[in-house]
Amino acid sequence: MIIMGIDPGFAIAGYGIVKYEGNKFTSVDYGAITTESSMELPKRLLVLYNGLKEIIEKYRPEAIAVEELFFNKNIKTALAVGHGRGVAVLAAAQSGIDVFEYTPIQVKQSIVGYGRAEKTQVQQMVKAILNLPAIPKPDDVADALAVAVCHAHSYKMISYGL
Repeated sequence: MIIMGIDPGFAIAGYGIVKYEGNKFTSVDYGAITTESSMELPKRLLVLYNGLKEIIEKYRPEAIAVEELFFNKNIKTALAVGHGRGVAVLAAAQSGIDVFEYTPIQVKQSIVGYGRAEKTQVQQMVKAILNLPAIPKPDDVADALAVAVCHAHSYKMISYGL
């Protein structure tokens, strides 16, 4: 199964393509789509949308997992990130591929075994699970890979209605 994980944002959106076969993970591709802070928000969202569509078309994942927005004390930032998340979900949904959403706590629980794990713990586990030479940077990329791995751990339960 090919899974695409997305850590949405409007400045940096991380993505990770993971192959899950026979309880074994392989990293296929990962990276970030970035936008310039000098760009107007609509143009930034268009860059994000086009970048995600290109990656989806290239890899044709069987599932797309998106991290849900966590509560942010800065409402302006939360709204802007919410726009980016909406674009990510739209790009995924338009592709006709099933979209699954996971909270940061669900992702941490799946990767580390503890829903309140530190970001560095999640990053180290992503590196180990995917047998990567280093922790992917920026953090958004490691987060996207974690969301993809989380879905691999969860999809059997989802498909059986558990």
